[in-house]
Amino acid sequence: MPLSMIFPQIVGADLARLAGWHHDPDLTADPASSTLMLSMHSFVVTLNGRNVLIDSCNGNCKQRSVPSVHMLDTPYLSNLAAIGLAPEDIDMVMCTHLHFDHVGWNTRLENGRWVPSFPNARYIFGKRDYEHWAAQDMVPPHREAFDDSVLPVVEAGLADIVDVESPTAALLEIGDGIWLEPAFGHSPGCCTIHARAGGAEAIFWGDVIHHPIQLVRPGLPLAFDDDPAAAVAVRKSVLERVADSDTMCFPAHFRGTSAGQVLRDGDAYRYRFAEA
Repeated sequence: MPLSMIFPQIVGADLARLAGWHHDPDLTADPASSTLMLSMHSFVVTLNGRNVLIDSCNGNCKQRSVPSVHMLDTPYLSNLAAIGLAPEDIDMVMCTHLHFDHVGWNTRLENGRWVPSFPNARYIFGKRDYEHWAAQDMVPPHREAFDDSVLPVVEAGLADIVDVESPTAALLEIGDGIWLEPAFGHSPGCCTIHARAGGAEAIFWGDVIHHPIQLVRPGLPLAFDDDPAAAVAVRKSVLERVADSDTMCFPAHFRGTSAGQVLRDGDAYRYRFAEA
């Protein structure tokens, strides 16, 4: 899609600065002629022998108002099998937020019904996002996803709806720990997910940052943020926290291997992608 549709305030200087450390084949020197291509990632964390799946992308056979993700047929479960995991091996599913591209594989179609894709897992949903999307239908693709990818999990009795602002509810002890932290802004209940197992911390930042251009200019608003000012504040806080640290970052939408570390770059930041 056009870059300027996603980042209406982007300017050529932003692209020039990004080009100094990151090559994106869809970006030119002119925002008007640039397009934006994003990946959609899931991650699996294994702690103390238990498998935690973070964000479940788009799902197959889902009726969506967004043409690019309507009625997909992707090898998601085959990709999971390629790393040695069957759906039954997933012990927990955690969602950074409940937008359609983060919950789709929560369920799969079986005999005309939506059933949990990971039958042995507990699914962790943030209370603020859950209550928001349950009560509204103003953004069709997110409401569609709530109905076919969230509600069936709740009805199956596999969901834990947690208040991430409560330390006791947000901390989920698995091995050394994996936990949710509030990052409200992109969606009303958007969270980051953190994990630590005796070494450096990992952060799965969901949609706090969509594209490396937001490291060049952290204050750049995103067209789809629910509360743009809050989203900017969260993004700046996350970048400040992880910059020049040993924290390994796992963005939901960076292309390629995605994982890497944030480095300071004068009054902004850059990203060092981890080697595949």
